[in-house]
Amino acid sequence: MSSLPCPAYRVLRLLAGKWKPAILFHLRAQTLRFGDLRRSLPEVSQKVLTAQLKELESDGVIIRTLYPDVPPRVEYSLSPLGVALIPLLQQMHDFALSHGDLLALSEAEAARADPHPAERR
Repeated sequence: MSSLPCPAYRVLRLLAGKWKPAILFHLRAQTLRFGDLRRSLPEVSQKVLTAQLKELESDGVIIRTLYPDVPPRVEYSLSPLGVALIPLLQQMHDFALSHGDLLALSEAEAARADPHPAERR
């Protein structure tokens, strides 16, 4: 038996990471190389992108394929688990668009309650 209070936590753990949903979003339609992902997500550092990809691979959400070319070529694609997560991500996306005003209000209230969250890290 799992020690988690709700089965949904197993799914949330897969998506926990600032860039993981965006990575999955970009991989939903096609296989991409690291450079393609990097260009698609210019705000993320190479180090963080690499770490997020490794976590997604280790969790079985994406597949990393290394080709023995010179120079080596690496491609990323969704695993069956990753494909299964796409409808959930789409629902989350749609929810955010439909409830943007409520989400903004919630974020503003959270910021007022804790004006310096970065200082606690």
